[in-house]
Amino acid sequence: MSSALWIAVLASALGTLLIRLLPLLWMQRRLARQGGDDSLEAMPQWLTLLGPLMIGALFGVSLTPVTPGVTSWLATAIGVLATLAVWWYKRTLGWPVAAGVAAYGVVMVLFS
Repeated sequence: MSSALWIAVLASALGTLLIRLLPLLWMQRRLARQGGDDSLEAMPQWLTLLGPLMIGALFGVSLTPVTPGVTSWLATAIGVLATLAVWWYKRTLGWPVAAGVAAYGVVMVLFS
């Protein structure tokens, strides 16, 4: 592997570590300052919004096909519709994702 690839891998690893470690250390210090009050009220409001915001960002990125074309956009649209339909019916997370991925895969195989 080239040195540029190793640098990219190390930067990704460091970034992944820091986005997990820094909030943990920050929250530990915050709880220690509040006298060990580890209830849900001790968590700042903005911190509870980070998870849904990250999921929304990943969702937005995942809707754009890697190779834009009619087939990939059609597969994406059908996958999203399948995901929403199964979510509406089941109200869970696992089955809708599986249905969306399966629908996307079927369309890609059939129309490629």
